[in-house]
Amino acid sequence: MEAKVYNQKGKEVSTLALPEEIFGLKWNSDLVHQVVTSMMSNKRAGTANARTRGEVSGGGKKPWKQKGTGRARHGSTRSPIWRGGGVTHGPLAEKSYKKKINKKMKTKALYTALSEKNRKGQILFVDTLSFDKIKTKDANEVLKSLAKVSGFERLGTSKKAVAFLSFAKKDATLEKSFRNLPPVVYGTISNINPVEVLSYKYLIVANPEESLKFLASKNA
Repeated sequence: MEAKVYNQKGKEVSTLALPEEIFGLKWNSDLVHQVVTSMMSNKRAGTANARTRGEVSGGGKKPWKQKGTGRARHGSTRSPIWRGGGVTHGPLAEKSYKKKINKKMKTKALYTALSEKNRKGQILFVDTLSFDKIKTKDANEVLKSLAKVSGFERLGTSKKAVAFLSFAKKDATLEKSFRNLPPVVYGTISNINPVEVLSYKYLIVANPEESLKFLASKNA
């Protein structure tokens, strides 16, 4: 299995052998769904909190006497049926949404997502990405050049994030150059996960040889 490798001007410069165990797996929707939903749950802050009738201030005095007024009996103005009262069965901050994900499952889900992206022709390998200085204009020119590659035209026109750009290692110059460009979201290959792969239409892999070595090491 081979893939074309382009330079940052959008010109094909070489080919790259892709490992079958990473880019040639069959789609497994059950596995990917379980891992992705678990990861999304683990990101959930769970800060929503509603006060019960016992936590709302006030309401200590009985609104009116029990009988003789012709009105319904009430013991507190902080009852859930009163405006300004407590909430029945509301969200509690103490609730945890954490779900355990097996490491092998997470790795297999990542490989499966990468295989699906590769099968659809939505992965673009770029041999090197480097700038002499921080410059958004240069980064924008790179995107316009890569948009000339067949199937990746939206990189040059989209006003929202359509691609995840992965760097082989952290590079402040590249990150600051790309951070104001709407079509891409960036990160290092060491932090890539199934959620990021599936959240965007395209995946751009810079320094593919080094990136593939890291991906292969995850299954070691």
